[in-house]
Amino acid sequence: MKNWLLSRFRLVAGVVLLVVLTSMASVAWKIIAVVEKPEISTTKPVELSVKKAKKRFDPVLVLPENEWVDSTLKTLTIEQKIGQLFMVATFSNRDEAHYKYIDRLINDFHIGGLIFFQGGPLGQAQLTNRYQSQSKIPLFIGIDGEWGLGMRLDSTISFPKQMVLGSIQDDALIYRMGSDIARQCSRLGIQINFAPVSDINSNPGNPVIGIRSFGEDRENVTRKAIAYMKGLQHNQIIATAKHFPGHGDTDADSHFTLPVLTHSVEQLSETDLYPYRGMIADSLMGVLSGHLYIPALDSTPNLASSLSEKVVTGLLRKELGFRGLVFTDAMNMRGVLKTGKAAEVNLKALIAGNDVLLYPESIAETIAKIKDAIDQKRISEKIIDDKVKRILQAKYWSGLSQYKPIDTNNLYADLNTEKSKELYRELCEASVTVVKNGNDMLPIGSVIGDNMASVSIGEGSGIAFQKMLSTYKPMRSYTFYDGPSSPEQISEMLTYLEPYNTVIVDVHGISSNPRGNYGVNAGMVSFVNRLKEQNKKVILCIFGTPYSIQFFPETDVLICASQDGKDQQEIVPQIIFGAIKSEGRLPVSVSSYKAGSGVSTIPINRIAFGTPESVGMDGSSLKKIDELATSAVNEHVFPGCEVLVSRKGKIVYDKQFGALSYRTPERVTSETIYDLASLTKVSATLQAVMLLYDRKQIDLDEKASFYLPELVGTNKQNFTVRDILLHRTGMVSFYPPLWDRTKTSAGGLLPEYYSSKADTAFYLQVAPKLFAKGAMRDSVWKWVIESPMNNRKDRAGSYGYLYSDLGFLTLQKIIERVTGQPLDIFVAANIYEPLGLAYLGFNPLRRFSEKQIAPTEQDYRFRNQLIQGTAHDQMAAIVGGVAGHAGLFGTARDLAVLFQMNLWKGSYAGRRYYENATVPMFSRLYDESHHRGLGWDKAPGDGNSSYVSPQASVNSFGHTGFTGTMVWVDPEEDLVFVFLSNRVNPDPENAAITTHRTRRKIQDVVYSSLIERKSELP
Repeated sequence: MKNWLLSRFRLVAGVVLLVVLTSMASVAWKIIAVVEKPEISTTKPVELSVKKAKKRFDPVLVLPENEWVDSTLKTLTIEQKIGQLFMVATFSNRDEAHYKYIDRLINDFHIGGLIFFQGGPLGQAQLTNRYQSQSKIPLFIGIDGEWGLGMRLDSTISFPKQMVLGSIQDDALIYRMGSDIARQCSRLGIQINFAPVSDINSNPGNPVIGIRSFGEDRENVTRKAIAYMKGLQHNQIIATAKHFPGHGDTDADSHFTLPVLTHSVEQLSETDLYPYRGMIADSLMGVLSGHLYIPALDSTPNLASSLSEKVVTGLLRKELGFRGLVFTDAMNMRGVLKTGKAAEVNLKALIAGNDVLLYPESIAETIAKIKDAIDQKRISEKIIDDKVKRILQAKYWSGLSQYKPIDTNNLYADLNTEKSKELYRELCEASVTVVKNGNDMLPIGSVIGDNMASVSIGEGSGIAFQKMLSTYKPMRSYTFYDGPSSPEQISEMLTYLEPYNTVIVDVHGISSNPRGNYGVNAGMVSFVNRLKEQNKKVILCIFGTPYSIQFFPETDVLICASQDGKDQQEIVPQIIFGAIKSEGRLPVSVSSYKAGSGVSTIPINRIAFGTPESVGMDGSSLKKIDELATSAVNEHVFPGCEVLVSRKGKIVYDKQFGALSYRTPERVTSETIYDLASLTKVSATLQAVMLLYDRKQIDLDEKASFYLPELVGTNKQNFTVRDILLHRTGMVSFYPPLWDRTKTSAGGLLPEYYSSKADTAFYLQVAPKLFAKGAMRDSVWKWVIESPMNNRKDRAGSYGYLYSDLGFLTLQKIIERVTGQPLDIFVAANIYEPLGLAYLGFNPLRRFSEKQIAPTEQDYRFRNQLIQGTAHDQMAAIVGGVAGHAGLFGTARDLAVLFQMNLWKGSYAGRRYYENATVPMFSRLYDESHHRGLGWDKAPGDGNSSYVSPQASVNSFGHTGFTGTMVWVDPEEDLVFVFLSNRVNPDPENAAITTHRTRRKIQDVVYSSLIERKSELP
């Protein structure tokens, strides 16, 4: 029994010890990398003379890795040990002959690793599994992914280049990028990323580093290199700082020649080595030695620093105390091969102190050369063992001792997550730099009086840029697709621009190559100069390297996006108009601007654009809307639709589905204009009422007859403005005799009321090819006054709820009588135009082509034609398209802005439209049984609605329209939902949108995508 207890005790103790040791293994490599290195300050230069190293007393690390490393090392032959020193280039887009060549290298020469270049993720995963299955020791898999997997592989994400990142002030974003790149690497079976570039680009003419560097400021470069490094290594991917000891101040490309770095020892210490010192003092696991000639460190003629024992062993190992893996830069580069034949150069690199030969040539010859060198005592087998041991330790740290094949299921989806896309967007946004903001022009607030135009210059031009500009302010946009090539072109453009006092110029086609002035041509510069000569205010937006700034003249505002792409082109206009802030700073000095220059701008409560993840929503969940909308189109619920979702002030989903009609191929776009039907009530009439309420020009509890004396003595003299808003006036819902009176007994149209041609008498457009007499407005109002009342009264004798269009026709009259202006002119001047809403308004055919407007009913009962661009509602149509209950047309984005202003309690873009308490007062629940606010529809308490999600909060409000439209605002979730369709085309009897509950189902998806709500689910 005693022996049994003792054995059980030993077993338990062993298990506990194993758990402890396993937990220690996660930090093992860090300990190995930094233990016993000298005290290193990131501010105090180290001595660069190669002195005799003090004797080190490395501790014996009793860790699980030692057993695996030592036991593995003992099983290796000298050939297998040497094989571990090779990391061979391979590709996943080659033919079987190439793949078999790699098979042979693994089987015959026992290579230690592979670095993948061009190809695709699935092909690489399949090849990695193939190659790993043949290797006795799991292979190191590396990638040169400075800006992510997209640098080398198709169908993967490319994050911004490092100089773009150099403009970012929040280094936590760089860490997050490193972490996400590490996640993607791990998913693809990669253990090493040859990043970050840690060179300080102090030479603007550098042809090989340039935008690959974080910039010229050593502190900024060091912080960001460490952040990137930690993001990788905290997620078990080895980071590799390059190109040691610094490639930033060279004017030649080491891919083709051997660059010379003439810095003194002091310069090297103060500048080039600064980031490496900081990274090594932290936890750097890998260094890549550059192919440079640096006489101050080793004056051996034409000797690449990567082959110099003084540089690799003396400086990096002994002086800087680096204990991790040293990789050579690619050994096929001409900068190093010019010094000798491949096998001899490879051997020199190992003798110099490198551990791994990257992209080597002549592998068989090199192995033979190394064996001969061991025999000749040029290099000892112990040194080979030490290198292999470091490699095996790193493989253990990377998890290769328990290698598992890559699961290729859902690979593309796992590599291209919505969170990754959101991170990319955040990086782009944080990097944009407002270099100059003369007279604090930015952000541009109210657009009233702004006289602006836009001109895009350069290859590719700024289609996305100009489209986003027009979202905030409709403006005339022009383009020089290839840049102005002649004075005549410039003069012609200036003629077009004469009416405008402010011109936004966006420049594209900027290259990263210092040759050819980074792609800036004389025509571009001349055009900007000519604009200045005409005393135009110029906002210059450069989409490319900040080095290109030097070729342009000073402008009132200068913005540098550092990189061109759809995201950057959409971000800059948002900064210009104050939807988002700008905090970027120049990473390099250029012209009169020093590195670190930049102006912060602040947002001014304007709707922005972003990803679902940026506002706490799940983008993948929102994709279910695509399925619902597409299915609805296929089932003829409506010909087409648009769905827009905004949260926390950002439009995060805006997609269009289907066509304008079943008979035409024209697709729905973000500029498709829809007949909003009863959304007119809350988008026009109610907005005007709230405005007049704030101005104390309308009293909600005053009788309508007070404002409209013609109601005195009628059956409509006693209801109040509040009664109208609550639909408790007693007025009937609608009154067909209003238009029936204008028809013959046979159903035709009376000629005294209508004409097929417009003239001075018949100018109210009822349909595209039908016009009514101008006196019709007075006749209709007279008929409204004479209309009967309903019989729905409560016990107190007051009229109960009955939804009424006639009530809102009455509200229209009150608004027009109080303001002295027609409803359409009043709301346009006081709300739509200040908000910059280009498409929202009545009678769209006066401003837009009918091809841009979704058609509604094929009207066989009244107008006998297709209704497109004129009000579908008959009562609104016969009064010329401007009515209090219907007649408004608009786009989803315009509605999003209007209702975002309402969500923000009447404030937008630095302007207050309503008092802070007004919208909440109008939108609160007043009639629970009929779910009504003042003018607003409210969510039914029982959740039994065909169009409102039961998840909508009690404080939410909105409205629907007969044509198949809906807006809904939820203050609790900071949410705006817009749905537009023309379900009445061609037949208004099509009720599938209600029976299918399409709008409700889509809104359900929106609420289910809220990440906070998901986390609260049991």
